[in-house]
Amino acid sequence: MNDLSAKDLQSGTIYTETVVYSAPEAYVNDVPYQLAIVELGSGRRVTGRIIAGNEAGAESERAHIGDRVQFAEFRDSIPYFRKQS
Repeated sequence: MNDLSAKDLQSGTIYTETVVYSAPEAYVNDVPYQLAIVELGSGRRVTGRIIAGNEAGAESERAHIGDRVQFAEFRDSIPYFRKQS
């Protein structure tokens, strides 16, 4: 992951995704949250989190397989993406 920069992660397509309801202790306050494998334009795949509107697992904001996402930011070296409109 350290070899990817924000420039490398500009946008991509959801390859697969899941919503986490039972998280490890370090992330228990984030539940529910969505994880996804994002296929980048270069063909590389990266695991990251999806930022939804007001509620992290909200069905209306949930990204689905095939949806386009835009890189938003890194948090603790984890890439976060936002669903494109």
